[in-house]
Amino acid sequence: MKRILYLAVLCTLCFLLPANVQAKKKYPVIKFEQTTVDLGTFAQDDAVRKCTFRFSNVGQAPLVLNYVHTSCGCTVANYPKDPISPGGRGVITVTYDGSNKMPGRFKKAIQIFSNCKTDLATVFITGNMTALTREAKEKR
Repeated sequence: MKRILYLAVLCTLCFLLPANVQAKKKYPVIKFEQTTVDLGTFAQDDAVRKCTFRFSNVGQAPLVLNYVHTSCGCTVANYPKDPISPGGRGVITVTYDGSNKMPGRFKKAIQIFSNCKTDLATVFITGNMTALTREAKEKR
């Protein structure tokens, strides 16, 4: 009888221990200063714009950005490849090139895949690109 009771207690501890360890795991948390950057209004002949997304790791573990995906080939993102310690800061630089694209309002999404508990964060760039100026059309 003592063996059965001992085994029951041991099995119960084995099942509860992993759940307890998982609950205590520390994660990084990414926090952006702003999640949307408006590039303003600009002409199609001057269509390359850059902006930055500043963020900090407000979690309790090092933050690793695994991959940054842009929604369009006209948008390129550069991001830190090294881990960012708790309390540390980083910058994602985004370049938008609207050359040979249709003029008008746009909104592009940049998805950040990381080792956070919620592994996906999304930021946006917006703007309004106007048609080529008369001088630019004459040069072509």
